[in-house]
Amino acid sequence: MEQLPLAIGWILYAALHSLLAALSVKAAVAARFPGFTPWYRLAYNGVALLTALPLMWFMRTTPGAELWVWNGAFAWLANGLAAVALFGAMQSSKAYAMNDFLGLGVLGGDQAIERDVFRLSTAHRFVRHPWYSFGLVIVWTRDMNAAMLVSVLAITLYFIAGSWLEEQKLIAIHGDTYRRYRERVPGLLPLPWKWMSRDEAANFR
Repeated sequence: MEQLPLAIGWILYAALHSLLAALSVKAAVAARFPGFTPWYRLAYNGVALLTALPLMWFMRTTPGAELWVWNGAFAWLANGLAAVALFGAMQSSKAYAMNDFLGLGVLGGDQAIERDVFRLSTAHRFVRHPWYSFGLVIVWTRDMNAAMLVSVLAITLYFIAGSWLEEQKLIAIHGDTYRRYRERVPGLLPLPWKWMSRDEAANFR
């Protein structure tokens, strides 16, 4: 029960985050406040950061019981996997228009919010949502207390649901191109029999 407020907080956070990311909400804001449209992504990221701070504070002040701590060779393995995942996430970011993703394009006079260019990084050849996949590796290789476990479970569920919601937007943007990509590559977990070659990825349209 001690961690119930944290669990509820993560549910509310995920609901708000998903709602504000919906194309229908963006379209409604654009119709009602057209001048705010270029700033939407930056504001969205700001809201996501600010609303996460109370959850981080609760985790720090109410950690709960210690569940497990990686030691010795296991600590090296866990931290090594997290480092590889972080590097992979950085490399896969090349497939995204990062200024748009962060909402910083508007500060440089670039007012485009969504890009319709379909890009594939190396990681995208093996999973459709590499940031989520790498993120799961990072959070599950940390030392675990009760608050961390509640948060990791919430993040895992959100990544599963969020990847589905994100795919609906990607299908709306890229249409059959993304549908064909979805048939070729798994979502969050790589499968040895289902991946895309370098040449196929380079020419995939």
